[in-house]
Amino acid sequence: MTRHPTRLAMWSGPRNISTAMMRAFENRTDCLVWDEPFYAWYLKQTGLNHPMRGEVIAVGEADDWRAIVADCTVTPLGQNRHGEQPTLHYQKHMTHHMLPEIDLKWLGKVTNAFLIRRPEAVLASYHDRHTEITLRDVGFQEQAELFDRVAQKKGAAPVVMDSDDILADPASALPRLCEGLGIPFDAAMLSWPAGRRESDGVWGVHWYHSVEASTGLAKPRAARPLPDHLYPLAEACRPFYDRLAQYRI
Repeated sequence: MTRHPTRLAMWSGPRNISTAMMRAFENRTDCLVWDEPFYAWYLKQTGLNHPMRGEVIAVGEADDWRAIVADCTVTPLGQNRHGEQPTLHYQKHMTHHMLPEIDLKWLGKVTNAFLIRRPEAVLASYHDRHTEITLRDVGFQEQAELFDRVAQKKGAAPVVMDSDDILADPASALPRLCEGLGIPFDAAMLSWPAGRRESDGVWGVHWYHSVEASTGLAKPRAARPLPDHLYPLAEACRPFYDRLAQYRI
C-alpha cells in the first residue's frame, strides 16, 4: 500500500529561524522541503518591490494560487536530496503571503504548526535589510488569524514553538515539536552541512547568508536595541505574539 506523505505547513513571519528549521527538516532522509511556495505569487499580486523581485517571480508560480495549493496538498512528491521517496513534506510558509483572495480551506488538508519569535528580535533583524517596516511586512497579525482559524477548525490549539526555546535547547525542543506533530524525531535534525541548497529559494543569495554558514541551531543572540521609530510597531505586534505564546510547547 502506498503511504500518503504527511504535509506539514510551518507558519512564521520573516526573520524568524524559519530557514534554519527548514534545514533541520531537510536533513531527515524521509523529508522533502519547499521554501515559501507562495512568494512569487505574493510579489506579483501586491506589486511590492522586494529584493530580487524579478528573479523570484520568474522561477515561481505567480499567476494561480490554486496551482500552488494543489502542490501543497495533493501533487505527488519527487525524490528528496537524499535520493529517497519522502513521507514528510515540510513547507516553509510566510503568514503574510496569504492574501484575502486565497481560499484557506486547504489548511484542513495539511498539518499546521506555528513558529513564533519576539517582536523586538524580528524587527531588529528585519531592520538590517529594510529600514521601513509595516505591520504586514512581519506577519504577526496574519499569523494570529491563521492560528485562530486552524484552532477553530481543529477544536484545539495547533502546535506552537518559540524560536528562543528551540535555540536555547534544540535537543529538547525538536523532539517535543516532532511529538506534537505526530512524527518520529530524527537526531539528524540537530546538525547539517554548511552551504547552499538547491531547495533554497532564489532569494536566498540576499537573505540566507547566516544559514548558509550554519551547521546547526545556534544559541540565541543577545537582544539588540531597536531604533526608536520601531518601538510603536513592536507594541503593535506584541498582542498577536502573546496570543500564540501562551500555547507554545
